[in-house]
Amino acid sequence: MQICAYIVIFQKNAMQDLIKAIKALSDETRLRILKVLLERECCVCEIMQALDISQSRASRNLGILQDAGFLKERRDGLWIVYSIDWQAGNRYAISLATLLKDSLISNEILTQDKERLSHAVKKGV
Repeated sequence: MQICAYIVIFQKNAMQDLIKAIKALSDETRLRILKVLLERECCVCEIMQALDISQSRASRNLGILQDAGFLKERRDGLWIVYSIDWQAGNRYAISLATLLKDSLISNEILTQDKERLSHAVKKGV
């Protein structure tokens, strides 16, 4: 009986993980953020510059991606630096990030984001 309960809980959590990951990718801004972070790790101010978006919009979407299991963060002096979490507990997030890595290569918006990222710098507070 304990094994059956564990399987049911595991399957329920797996479905919730998949739903959370797919919902996180249902927004253009979050897809753009992931594509930028697939290039290199970034702080919020670099993501703001690369996507030409506000701090609140960048932070809100980073939080959603992190909650869905796509991102990890680390402190680097004054900054919190975000990167793809390839060891995430959400295996669906890893699979979807891998799929995204080689997708949308010739998208004009993503090409512009990548160009702006090459000029983005960490800004002090």
